[in-house]
Amino acid sequence: MLKRGLLKESVFAVALTCSLIDSFLIVAGVKGLGKFLDTFPSFITYITWFGIIFLVAYGFLALKSIFNKQIMKVGTKSSKKSTYMIILTLLSLSFLNPHVYLDTVVLVGTIGSKYIGDAQNFFTFGAATSSFVWFFSLAYGSRVLIPLFKKPITWKFLDFFTACVMFFVAFTLYSSL
Repeated sequence: MLKRGLLKESVFAVALTCSLIDSFLIVAGVKGLGKFLDTFPSFITYITWFGIIFLVAYGFLALKSIFNKQIMKVGTKSSKKSTYMIILTLLSLSFLNPHVYLDTVVLVGTIGSKYIGDAQNFFTFGAATSSFVWFFSLAYGSRVLIPLFKKPITWKFLDFFTACVMFFVAFTLYSSL
């Protein structure tokens, strides 16, 4: 999301896709998918193992990009990646990440399912609206950071930080098994 905003690549499509995915999972969690996951806990185990493998691989890709000689030009539309490929990557990162399910479906779903009737609908609407505000703010607000990301070292730091986060989340998932 941040990288797409800095590169001005498919910013609206990425923010909208992230918002819709998050909103869909919030609604699913509040309306009952959390109960399904409670009924079939082995599903979480399988997706957790897949997520660990996925996050470690993504972390190594981020580390690899630290040594990439190519400098990303921020602030101008580069259109190096098609919107279609960006959205496919985004869908993979979203739906194959077990933390997405734990955060939105299980955590938010558990909280929201305690409400009844209109209160549950208002909670769901508020959570989904917050997702839209968050993702669009991140996507378009990243433009404030363009001057900072004109320096190649900043990209290297971001890639290193991304790798560390991916490895940490993978370790956390592994520890939770």
